[in-house]
Amino acid sequence: MKKGDEKALGTEYTRMLEGRPEKCQPLKLMDWGHCSFFSGGTVTPVFWEKNAMNLRLPAEWEEQDAILMAWPHEKTDWRPRLAAARKTFADIMGHILAREKVVLIAPDLDALRRDLASFPVPRLRLILYETATDDTWTRDFGPIAAIQNGKPFLINFEFNGWGEKYPAYHDNRVTQVLHRRGLFRTPALIRPGLVLEGGSIDSDGKGALLTTERCLLNPNRNPYLSKTELEEKLAELMGIKKFLWLRHGYLAGDDTDGHVDILARFCSADTIAFSSCEDEGDEHFQELKRMAEELADFRTEDGRPYRLIPLPIPSARLDETGRRLAAGYANFLIINRAVLVPTYDDPKDAVALERLREAFPDREIIGIDCRELIRQGGSLHCATMHLPKGILG
Repeated sequence: MKKGDEKALGTEYTRMLEGRPEKCQPLKLMDWGHCSFFSGGTVTPVFWEKNAMNLRLPAEWEEQDAILMAWPHEKTDWRPRLAAARKTFADIMGHILAREKVVLIAPDLDALRRDLASFPVPRLRLILYETATDDTWTRDFGPIAAIQNGKPFLINFEFNGWGEKYPAYHDNRVTQVLHRRGLFRTPALIRPGLVLEGGSIDSDGKGALLTTERCLLNPNRNPYLSKTELEEKLAELMGIKKFLWLRHGYLAGDDTDGHVDILARFCSADTIAFSSCEDEGDEHFQELKRMAEELADFRTEDGRPYRLIPLPIPSARLDETGRRLAAGYANFLIINRAVLVPTYDDPKDAVALERLREAFPDREIIGIDCRELIRQGGSLHCATMHLPKGILG
């Protein structure tokens, strides 16, 4: 998209019927981006209002309907280690299904059912949908749910393969396909024409958004927007009142340009857990130290410093080529009544699990071996997208 195109797109919204856009009436209260509303082939009444006082992005710890996941298949980068990857995915699903639903997508449901027969995955809460996928990182191409007047609606951001690094055509269509097939209860699906991945933001549910400059301001995402313009648009869409921008922090082996969900996460409205490094000889030491200093300068809604919980990163884990893998504990997933934490067969696993028990005293803390996931650059949170209560049909 060229600079200036986004304003021209705002004069209409689109109805999608068999993949063909049809011009409709001008969209009120919206003067930017490309918004689409899908509901069984009909245009949905618009109830969303930008900058509304009662508009917010819920926190991950709020009650959920389900977790969205994508099954590893032969056409993904998992192909050389497909059996090991599927075992890890099945393990994650099993823990989730004990507490809530899982929506599992794959390009071939018959093949998926055959695959699942090899694993002790509960079927009671498992929902299967057939749709093409490029990869399995639903955190970044799945829908993001916001709430206005107590009603959830979905935002379908554009996914461009983390800055056009990887194929993303099918992944970018997943939310639209699932919506048109009736998975979601909410009729409203907003498509604002902005590139944004779910792993690049974290919400406290009260208007604060934690994110990184390295990712959100990267020219391979939304080059036509300044920092101020991007803040304005995210505030309009999701009711964001305060942006907590991190300038420092990274994990070697990460190819997302610095997603916040591997670096720092809200555990509550006044608590942030973050990746830390205690080894001065480690390449991460200085950057994560500076990030910790930034976090210490942030303030809560009532002006107090956040309670900060350091999660020391594990010792370096390398792949067969000697490349360091992005292993960290901040990539945990909050689900109903529990927190799933990635582990790496490292002594620091126990430290991270204990510190997260302090952060989430009312939830069960469950470690899941994610050594296989980091081979493809992600971990537990990256492979899952939470769907807040009221989203599923």
